[in-house]
Amino acid sequence: MFKRVMIIVLASLIASLVTAAVVVQFSPGGGSGQQSTPTSALAPAAAPSGNAALNSACLAAADIYQELRPAVVEITSTQQGRGPFAPSGQSAGSGIVIDEQGTILTNYHVVAGATNLEVTFSDDTTASASVVGTDPGNDLAVIRASLSGQKLTPAPLGDSDAIRVGDPVLAIGDPFELEGTLTQGIVSATGRTFSGGQGTRPIRNMIQTDAAVNPGNSGGPLIDCRGEVIGINTALDNPTGQDVNVGIAFAVPINTAKRFLPDMLAGKTVSHPWLGIAGEDVTPALARDLDLSVQSGAYVTLVSAGSPAQEAGLRGAFRSESEAQRSGSQPQGGGDVIVAVDGHDITSVDELASYLDSQKKVGDTVTLTVIRGGEKLSLEATLAEWPS
Repeated sequence: MFKRVMIIVLASLIASLVTAAVVVQFSPGGGSGQQSTPTSALAPAAAPSGNAALNSACLAAADIYQELRPAVVEITSTQQGRGPFAPSGQSAGSGIVIDEQGTILTNYHVVAGATNLEVTFSDDTTASASVVGTDPGNDLAVIRASLSGQKLTPAPLGDSDAIRVGDPVLAIGDPFELEGTLTQGIVSATGRTFSGGQGTRPIRNMIQTDAAVNPGNSGGPLIDCRGEVIGINTALDNPTGQDVNVGIAFAVPINTAKRFLPDMLAGKTVSHPWLGIAGEDVTPALARDLDLSVQSGAYVTLVSAGSPAQEAGLRGAFRSESEAQRSGSQPQGGGDVIVAVDGHDITSVDELASYLDSQKKVGDTVTLTVIRGGEKLSLEATLAEWPS
């Protein structure tokens, strides 16, 4: 089984400290931010012969590094041990300077539970920092360093929707506390869905890359060949169970961060809407096995107790998580099929989740069109906040 870990590195591991390398796995189903422009010091580099991915719009990696290195910081987080006599521990990650006032974008798991934060800049200047706002559901956080009179270089934020599989990318960060490490690769895939475990909110539209990232790269930038940040490096994948890169890493798209930056900068904890179901995509094979009257949609396998879905009257194929686990991968009949939400047809669990993520907020009411026993029903659910 693949092991997916958040890429924060522990400087000292204390038994009483909650481990910072959080094991995560894929889920069963598979506003505007501040932006600046790359400085004129960055000039396009000639495209290497035979490499169609690199063209005249791309910049030399050395030039990108020279320009963006001052915008990448190391974040040292101190966590107090549990209990009055438990020692504290430290962990380290990376961050991205996004304005001249010392505002830094990073991963939530880099700063979560910290009693003290210290930021180290590329010139070895250090400063204390405090959390401004967070988006735990997308593993994002904004912190602000306490600086006086120091000139900072913000990183230019790009457009993650514009990237293509095969595009060259760079990563800058502090793997294993090796400050300012540059690695290079390509966009291996887009639109990946990533979950921190059972019951946690999946992060959608993740960027997969083969650029080497390792513990300590968490919160650092994934950069396109024009020198713009397109993602926040967050997690790696390793089938050996070791917390080291084997060519599969994931980054939160910068457009996701841009969407929620205003709330985080305002000091808020971002919340996300929750319906409270587990499901799988209806395929012709599943429709045949379960004798369903439709060939596509979101088949409800489980409804969480006390969730908006339960209050709306949705029915799952299984009565409990333990019952679903005992069944293994064998499908079971009796679940509803969601075929539309607010009049918009959906063909998969991911389409349903993406609609709720992008179009709805906590407290909104949605109308679900459901097929139950061959009959079409209309159910209303008032979305709640994802449980912590």
